[in-house]
Amino acid sequence: MPAPENTVIGYPGHTADMPSQPDDEMRGYTGTGLLAGKRALITGGDSGIGRATAVAFAKEGADVVIAYLQEHGDAAHTAELVEREGRRCLALAGDLGQAQHCRSVVSRTAAALGGIDILVNNAGYQNPADDLTDITDEQWRRTFAVNIDSFFHVTKAALAQLPDGGAIINTASVNGLRGNKTLIDYSATKGAVIAFSYALAQALAGRRIRVNCVAPGPVWTPLIPATMDAERVSSFGAHTPFGRPAQPDEVAPSYVFFAADRLSSYYSGEVLAPLGGETLPG
Repeated sequence: MPAPENTVIGYPGHTADMPSQPDDEMRGYTGTGLLAGKRALITGGDSGIGRATAVAFAKEGADVVIAYLQEHGDAAHTAELVEREGRRCLALAGDLGQAQHCRSVVSRTAAALGGIDILVNNAGYQNPADDLTDITDEQWRRTFAVNIDSFFHVTKAALAQLPDGGAIINTASVNGLRGNKTLIDYSATKGAVIAFSYALAQALAGRRIRVNCVAPGPVWTPLIPATMDAERVSSFGAHTPFGRPAQPDEVAPSYVFFAADRLSSYYSGEVLAPLGGETLPG
């Protein structure tokens, strides 16, 4: 399906086009049945963190639906990786910036899997700008439509499917914690994701639905070379104490932790921030 007209050229990017291939297949990961019999929906699940999380969930025993925009090759490969683990995987293409598509993804997931136990809101969009005045009205709305509106629409629809004791995991960013002068709109949405997670955790505590958030630092995903110039790509992640970006495989276990009741039954309203050695107050 064609990308929305106001997306940047090349967005959101393809794994095969990256200058170096990421570690995003969880090849060294061995599951222990933490998610046996669970059913998961992962938005933005075709590549990067979403792919690694889908494979990790499958290795832990979960069936998975991945929702994505238009990267059919990436989505097919992720589905193949999940199915290699003996689990079911359905890939649903479409624009999560549209409310009706968000609702459709949830209903199709529930129909295919018989319900939803784990929801991962992970779809994301960014387009760096050197100045606030460079951000068009269309870009501002697109960033919010994908990065926070989709989380609202998908979650709202999923509440009728999630059982008491289910899990919701939202992807934020370190930029939502401290801001980023070249990603003003993106930072604003990621701050909103964190606040949304806090509030939703309180609202759903009575149903024992745990709502948590992962806010990574720099992660090597297709979004980076697709939306940044060569200079920024070459130095991406170098500012961290570890001197490099994370690989998706290094971040996905955070989602397993929050998804698995055996590991995180007393965690809700938490933000886990894999930052490569950086520390933040609070």
